[in-house]
Amino acid sequence: MNVEITEQLAGLSTPHLADACLRLGVSVRCAPAGVTAVQRGMRCAGRALPTRHVGSVDIFLEVLQHARPGDVLVVDNGGRLDEACLGDLVAIEVQKAGLQGIVIWGLHRDTDDLLRIGLPLFSLGTMPTGPQRLDARPTDCMQAARMGTWNITREDVVACDSDGVLFMPKEKLQEIAVVATKIRDIERRQAEKMHSGVSLREQTRFSEYLSSRATNPSIGFREHLRRLGSAIEE
Repeated sequence: MNVEITEQLAGLSTPHLADACLRLGVSVRCAPAGVTAVQRGMRCAGRALPTRHVGSVDIFLEVLQHARPGDVLVVDNGGRLDEACLGDLVAIEVQKAGLQGIVIWGLHRDTDDLLRIGLPLFSLGTMPTGPQRLDARPTDCMQAARMGTWNITREDVVACDSDGVLFMPKEKLQEIAVVATKIRDIERRQAEKMHSGVSLREQTRFSEYLSSRATNPSIGFREHLRRLGSAIEE
């Protein structure tokens, strides 16, 4: 399944996928804006492997017992900014288990070591100190993870790149990928034309849109673009 996911999402950015979700009426579920790659250019995709951190590293070791190669570890640490919840040793363990990457709603540490390891990792940032607590473990701590306002389960697929992290329902992935590919191809053609001297206003027949709107103020730009088969917005 994860090989199939990698193939379906190859060459598609998170903006392409987010636009496809919007076009299909699928909830656009992004990690909070601060969740970014430890190194620019990192990207990964795979089935979500969710877990909720409670202060001890053993939760990561245990959830990896149920992992499949190609998964992406999704860690819910409640968006805490007072502790790092994992570092280099967990990253190595995750990498050796065949996972594609790690997404944390919280902080990491051991940044220099993580860069040497090279496993894609996305978090809210870094802090030297680890947890100084040990909370009670929820019964569903390896079935679901919060990521901002979203609840992520093993029925979700994760896509991560320089623009952030997007979560998509597994059963909708093929449909999303098809639409995202069409959006990507349209935008690439538009960019090529712009580099060749044809402005975006010309390509979208913007003057025609303004004339139509003057006659009928209810006409929106997105409606105009759909008529032309252009992406840009949705």
